[in-house]
Amino acid sequence: MNKLHFLTAGLPLATEGKGYKKGIDLINQMDLDGLEVEFVHGVKMNESNQTLVKQFSQLQDKKITCHGPYYINLNSQEEEKIEASVNRILETARMGEKIGAYSITFHAAFYMKQSIDEVYKTVYKSMEKICSILEAENNNIWVRPETTGKGTQWGTLEEIVQLSKEFKNVLPCVDFAHIHARNNGIYNTYDEFSKMFEYMGKELGDDIFNNFHAHLAGIEYGAKGEKNHLILEESDMNYKDLLKVFKEYNVKGVLVCESPNIEEDTKLLKDYYLSL
Repeated sequence: MNKLHFLTAGLPLATEGKGYKKGIDLINQMDLDGLEVEFVHGVKMNESNQTLVKQFSQLQDKKITCHGPYYINLNSQEEEKIEASVNRILETARMGEKIGAYSITFHAAFYMKQSIDEVYKTVYKSMEKICSILEAENNNIWVRPETTGKGTQWGTLEEIVQLSKEFKNVLPCVDFAHIHARNNGIYNTYDEFSKMFEYMGKELGDDIFNNFHAHLAGIEYGAKGEKNHLILEESDMNYKDLLKVFKEYNVKGVLVCESPNIEEDTKLLKDYYLSL
């Protein structure tokens, strides 16, 4: 990556259900940098759309990432559900490679009232299988568990950083809104953001900042963490100081905006970042 790219989480709202061609045109018209393809209910994309997205990536030098289906739990108490979750992640990685994606992300697991160490071992086992299969298939896409927004979900920054140290093609997808919500409103100042970046650099090396995948949105939260995403200016998310830290660390990679007004807040973030 040669710079920080600003991506919409899914097709822009103004696409109005008219498909990838219109969505891609809108992204270009707004001078945005790419798209995170959202495979919410399953990894499905027809060949025509695959071609469109791949051309968007390769011919127009836009960045593509993929979000795996929501029905993933690598710590399910039912073995068949773990297997299905592994397959959904593999399907996302395979489709990502087909369409020219840079990396994939997903919500990895729930604690299911088990100990942190137990869950880590279970998630590690599945990730070992996923990485082994992708390596055998010569699929080098980045596999990125996402930091999660509720205390019931596996996926603190520390847990995902530790997992990333175990596998060469695994790195975090850092969702700053989720971290803010999970911790009931902290991790939202310049100093707190700086400490997070310092920690990632210390644990994963400075190369993490040349190869970054992050999510951002406004967020509503309560005692149990994340409730729902909000428009940035209607939330307490301190995106301006966060972007100052991105600039200070010269972060290169992708920042995906998941606000409800997808393209408007993506543009807001890019414009503010370029003004710094």
